[in-house]
Amino acid sequence: MTTSEPARSYPARRAPGAETLAELDEALIDCRACPRLVEWREETARTKRRAYADWDYWGRPVPGFGPPDASVAIVGLAPAAHGGNRTGRMFTGDRAGDFLYSALYDLGLANRRTATHRGDGLELRGVRITSPVHCAPPANRPTPGERDTCRPWLARELRLLRPTVRSAVVLGAFGWQAVMPALEAAGWSVPRPRPVFGHGARSTLRAADGGAPLTLFGCYHVSQQNTFTGRLTPAMLREVLGTAAEAAGLPGSGPDPDPDPDPS
Repeated sequence: MTTSEPARSYPARRAPGAETLAELDEALIDCRACPRLVEWREETARTKRRAYADWDYWGRPVPGFGPPDASVAIVGLAPAAHGGNRTGRMFTGDRAGDFLYSALYDLGLANRRTATHRGDGLELRGVRITSPVHCAPPANRPTPGERDTCRPWLARELRLLRPTVRSAVVLGAFGWQAVMPALEAAGWSVPRPRPVFGHGARSTLRAADGGAPLTLFGCYHVSQQNTFTGRLTPAMLREVLGTAAEAAGLPGSGPDPDPDPDPS
């Protein structure tokens, strides 16, 4: 049995520069610019992990996830080989995603605590999740060249979010370094010297055209290496995300009164 979405046809794609986030996402999933990443994501999708032998793996670039009028952007690193590369959605189908979505749920920024597959009913409220690299890399380590090749996608996504986004939470030092030139390309002025990454780091970037500024927050990545060792706890993550949501003007409503229908 397959738990991914049924196959569908896609319209003709546009290159980066699409007019809407939906069009940008449609263009992104056809990207084959990085040969090493293309080979790895497709080989992983063919061989699969035994636990997911009945899945039709996504095996393509993974687009951002969340509403086009988001007030908070969350920037990760890259899809996991058997997480986003399997399910086709950011932070979906692995423990790192459950850790992140649980915190968003506790803050009232997601309607459920877990993310299992596209079409599982998960919705984000005022938050969009993206990454500097959109293909799963071997050993979760994209090269600097792959990061730079993928940058125009992130820059375009951030530019399309500019009318509404007011804060960004960057998960990990790799994402922090990668997002700085993308933010500049999207229209914000990054101070010199650049802000230094750290958990709880905070910096305000002014818009080059005089528009609304962006408040940037640093947070340890939600990888198991950090969460299993206690370097990043649920309370630490909630604190950063909650502060970013407050800075962006999102209401702190807390979780839905009904329990998560699928807590597994």
